[in-house]
Amino acid sequence: MVNIVECSRDAMQGIHHFIPTETKIAYNNLLLKVGFHTLDFGSFVSPKAIPQMRDTAEVLDGLELEDTTTNLLSIIANKRGAEDAISFPQIKFLGFPFSVSETFQMRNTNATLEEALTRVTEIQDICVRNDRILVVYLSMGFGNPYGDPWNAEIVMKWVDKLHGMDIKIMALSDTIGVSTPDNISYLFEELIPAYEDVVFGAHLHTRKDDWRPKIKAAIDSGCKRIDGALRGYGGCPMAKDELTGNMPTENIINYMNEIGVDHSLNQEALKLAIAYTPQVFL
Repeated sequence: MVNIVECSRDAMQGIHHFIPTETKIAYNNLLLKVGFHTLDFGSFVSPKAIPQMRDTAEVLDGLELEDTTTNLLSIIANKRGAEDAISFPQIKFLGFPFSVSETFQMRNTNATLEEALTRVTEIQDICVRNDRILVVYLSMGFGNPYGDPWNAEIVMKWVDKLHGMDIKIMALSDTIGVSTPDNISYLFEELIPAYEDVVFGAHLHTRKDDWRPKIKAAIDSGCKRIDGALRGYGGCPMAKDELTGNMPTENIINYMNEIGVDHSLNQEALKLAIAYTPQVFL
């Protein structure tokens, strides 16, 4: 069983025109019917930084959660965002972007790596006290465009520090689409056996022509949690001007169907959600 995380928030956040709140609600409600393990639906961050997500609380209020098994995840960037998120009992997971690139950490959350590690400590404490689960995304986990040092040992060093803080879900995040099947395989094959109490996820950004070998490498290496966004929309607006798209969720599902990996999703509901995407991503 591989759990799929649908990232409607990541798909929307870099779009310049404001997507109407009612459109976001309608789209997320369609996604909730698909049966994804988790829906990354919004974020509690500064509206100056990510104006598209300024209506996250209003979107949450309109979600139809009575008949879904899908968990909700919200991205946060600091203690204040975590406190905002935990005020909504519907949200189970809080996601924090921790970059192995200091330059990107400053661009993304206006914090050094040491400051970001302090934020993780504060947010983890909030989560533990309020029965929530912190997901740490290791942004720029496969390299960066800034010339900051990167190698597998650096990634593993930060994983070990986060494991020492009792973080149980970590997602290796490509962010700019520079991962390769080789470094995907190497990292997961090294990390998964070494930290048996951690769920390692893959948040891969891809081009249209390189998604298949990347998803194959992740699944073959034992990854059990994979992020995607329908139609491959989106990317991080803090990474660079031209966004590399998210891994298309429908490609992930089709590949899993091909190789016989269970995902337990409602594929008729999936078709309806895909059909609605032109109304969201004009």
